[in-house]
Amino acid sequence: MSVRHFFRRPPAVTSEEAQRLIAEGALVIDVRRVQDWRRAHIPGSIHIPLGELEGRADELPDDRMLLTFCTGGLLSSGAANLLAELGFEATNMARGLIDWRAAGGELVSGE
Repeated sequence: MSVRHFFRRPPAVTSEEAQRLIAEGALVIDVRRVQDWRRAHIPGSIHIPLGELEGRADELPDDRMLLTFCTGGLLSSGAANLLAELGFEATNMARGLIDWRAAGGELVSGE
């Protein structure tokens, strides 16, 4: 992933909007490190660390909205840009885990 993915602003949604999109079928892609994923993640999300995302993009469905997620929204912003360039419908969850928790979003731990 190149640095340019972090300079453009992808579409972004709040955690409240993200909860609605998830209820409508969006798939959450958690791009954080393994230890962060194990500590807490959104139920039903899939884990693909940012450094592996481009190489594993063929594992993602191309018929669903992809909602990228990280701790504060910066890494997932670059991930959403990359996925959009690869032809996916992708948006970033702005402020990530910070806002998700503040909005009362559910989290689970473990793998």
